[in-house]
Amino acid sequence: MPLNIPNLLTWARILMIPLVVGVFYLPADWLSLHERNLAATAFFCVAAVTDWFDGWLARKLGQTSAFGAFLDPVADKLMVAAALVVLVELGRADAIVAIVIVGREIAISALREWMAKIGAAKSMAVSFVGKFKTTAQMLAIPLLLFHDALGPMDTQLLGTWLIWAAALLTLWSMGYYLRKARPEIAARSRH
Repeated sequence: MPLNIPNLLTWARILMIPLVVGVFYLPADWLSLHERNLAATAFFCVAAVTDWFDGWLARKLGQTSAFGAFLDPVADKLMVAAALVVLVELGRADAIVAIVIVGREIAISALREWMAKIGAAKSMAVSFVGKFKTTAQMLAIPLLLFHDALGPMDTQLLGTWLIWAAALLTLWSMGYYLRKARPEIAARSRH
C-alpha cells in the first residue's frame, strides 16, 4: 500500500465516518440537536471535499495507484451508506431510498469486480448518469444532515427531493451498467 498524500486523504475520509455517525450518539447535554446537525454536516462536507481533492492530487502529483483506485470508491460508499443509515434512523430519509442506493452500490461493485476479472473492465467506466447521481446524493445528504432551515430554504424538503432524485438516478445508472455488461453475461451463461 503506497503511503502518499492522496491515499492519506482517502484514509482520513474513512476515519471521518465515525464522526458523522457518532455525533448523534453523544450525551444530550454535550451538544444541542442543532449543533449535532451542524457538526455531522461539516464532517460530511469535509469528507466530500477530500474525495474530490484526493483524486485531483493523485493525478497532479503522479501518485495514482491500484490501491488508491480501489480504496477511493470504497471510502465513498462507506461514507454514503453510513450517512444514509443515520438519516433513516433520524427519520430524515426513507429506508427504501437507502436500500436502493446501498443495494445498487453493492451490486454494481460486484459486477465491476467480475467484469475486471474477465478482462472487460473498460466497458464499466463511470457513466454521466452515475456522476449526476453522485452529485444529487452529495447535495442531498448534507441538506438532510443539517435539517434546520437555512434562511428561507427548507433543507429537509430540498434534501428529500434530491435524495429521491438520487435514488431514481441510481436505478437508471444500474440499468445502464447492466446493459453494458449484458453481452459478457450472455456469452458466459452459454458455457
